[in-house]
Amino acid sequence: MNHDKTQPFLMTGRRRLLGVAAGAATASTLAMPHIARAAEPIRIGLLQAKEGSIAVQAQYLQQGTFLALEQLNNELLGRPAEIVWDDEPSAQGAGQNALQLIQQNKVVALLGGSLSSDALAEEAVAGQHKIPFVINNAAAEEITGAKCNPYTFRLQPPVPVQAAAMLPYLQSIGKRWYFITSSYAFGQDIASSFKKLLAGIGGTVVGDDSVPLGSSDFSSYILKIREAKPDLIIGGLTSADLSNFLKQWKQFGMSDKIPFTEIAVGDTDLWAVGKDNVAGTYTTLWYYKDPNNSPSDKAFAAAYQAKYNRPAADKAWMGWYSAKILFQAINAAGSTKPDAIVEALQNWHEEDGGITVHFDKWNNQLVHRFLVVGVKKHIPDNWNYFDVLRSIPENNEAAEKAFGTAADSACHMTPL
Repeated sequence: MNHDKTQPFLMTGRRRLLGVAAGAATASTLAMPHIARAAEPIRIGLLQAKEGSIAVQAQYLQQGTFLALEQLNNELLGRPAEIVWDDEPSAQGAGQNALQLIQQNKVVALLGGSLSSDALAEEAVAGQHKIPFVINNAAAEEITGAKCNPYTFRLQPPVPVQAAAMLPYLQSIGKRWYFITSSYAFGQDIASSFKKLLAGIGGTVVGDDSVPLGSSDFSSYILKIREAKPDLIIGGLTSADLSNFLKQWKQFGMSDKIPFTEIAVGDTDLWAVGKDNVAGTYTTLWYYKDPNNSPSDKAFAAAYQAKYNRPAADKAWMGWYSAKILFQAINAAGSTKPDAIVEALQNWHEEDGGITVHFDKWNNQLVHRFLVVGVKKHIPDNWNYFDVLRSIPENNEAAEKAFGTAADSACHMTPL
């Protein structure tokens, strides 16, 4: 049977196949001791949701991750390497699967974290078992704040950093804001961060709805928003929830009346809305049409387009970039020992757009540029939705101000 690693429902079977293959290799070695056993592959665990509201984003994260290893000819440290992909069915299930990858699959490092709630559970396991973990999507502040540990690293800028980047655009619209956010860590962070910013400019919260994750009908919330007549809506909805809200927002005739904004959106969330229904201002980590993309980012976009015959979503880049950093760190460490990989991650850096991209050593948060984007008035095709309004931060001095210092951080992790 041909097990395609890019298909989520086949990876459990693949783990069984690995076990069968290992058994066959052992039997072969016993029968023919003069034949040298092949080098044991280096295994990397990937925790990415296979179903639920975040599954579409997770598929792109997974595709980018596998592409990063393919570009290294599926080798690390001169040895065969492979990615073992497991599910995030819930926060508890994600933590259990992280433990299984560590104890049963003997992975040397982990990648993943589709939702902040999943990432926090996985982070706890990684810290307890001292396994390097690079979170490629989750944005909740406490991941590199109060819940930090020396083995966990994070790509996505935390919510307060992205919220502050939006403030110059939002306060020019008005100071009466309505909040509609999902009732989990990411949504709660957005509500808290933007309310602090709003208080700082003397604004008013005119509505505040916390909605269950996985909601599909937003009509009652939209009627409340219409009645409140805010200057602006602050969204904190994830993936399919955001797509459903924006479709219904358009159906109620509201998209041209009250501006909508959200941070850390995925391209796929807005592609799912359709170019006739989408509107708003957002932050995103990467955009395939950004003219300031680095040469390596442009090469990634071309490779993804060639492989999948569609443009690379931001989540594909996030999966690829997180994996690229981890794989470079493993090769730089010259070892699969956890502490050696952690040290290499903490010393990893590259230049991009006037920024020295690196992990802050006091909280393992990646410092890099991200984008404020607005939906085009006339979207030319099914993919090219955004005008890039701003790249943040502009230089290393601005980066330190935007991401903060150790004195600002709630992270107090014990060094290795």
